[in-house]
Amino acid sequence: MDASIRVAELNASRGAGWIAEAFKLFRQAPFPWIALCSAWILITLALIVVPLVGQAMANFLQPVFFASFAIAAYKQAAGEGVLMADLFAGFKRNLRALVNLGVLILMAVLAIIFAMGLLGLPVTMPQGDAATIDDYLKALEGKESILALTIVLILLVKSAVWFAPPLIAFHGMGALEAIRWSIYAAISNLGALIVYGAILFAIFFVAFIPWGLGLVVAIPVVAISSYTGYREVFEAAP
Repeated sequence: MDASIRVAELNASRGAGWIAEAFKLFRQAPFPWIALCSAWILITLALIVVPLVGQAMANFLQPVFFASFAIAAYKQAAGEGVLMADLFAGFKRNLRALVNLGVLILMAVLAIIFAMGLLGLPVTMPQGDAATIDDYLKALEGKESILALTIVLILLVKSAVWFAPPLIAFHGMGALEAIRWSIYAAISNLGALIVYGAILFAIFFVAFIPWGLGLVVAIPVVAISSYTGYREVFEAAP
């Protein structure tokens, strides 16, 4: 690993600080961030509906967009404005490594789903033209613990690589090197990540209550926090 990079070991309470700092940046420029995140969601949904390759491409590009969010937040923290063009800033910063990261994350998630399928988790809809979500829920009965384990494992994968997109964008790392540093940082700051994740869960729970209107704030705050967490762990003291 690069000896010039340092990982701060923070108190668990700093997980809340990452969100507070992200909300502060959001409050300074709410409409640009809402526009940025809305465009990201629309692009992702448009890719998903493309036959054959669309869903894979959408997954491959998620680290690119989160690198873009980190770059936009960095610019804002430096006194610059948030622009719609910032959504594509990640495409100009080590794009191949960011896409490779998306590929590796998708492979890890698929491996988890495949393994859980071997344990009995239904991973596809029941066969038949008239199959509905109710049919899937019936197939899931008695296997809720396997589903819970699947969700936990996927969340662990996502948490382990949370710092990887800004590491690639700001430090020019390859995907595997960024993953190693991200895992090391996640383990070193496990308490902060747990607090961060718990608060995010609470925020999204509350955001969904008024017909999901709170997502207008919750999603941009998550996007910005991908930078505020990275900045404190890798670049600055709290």
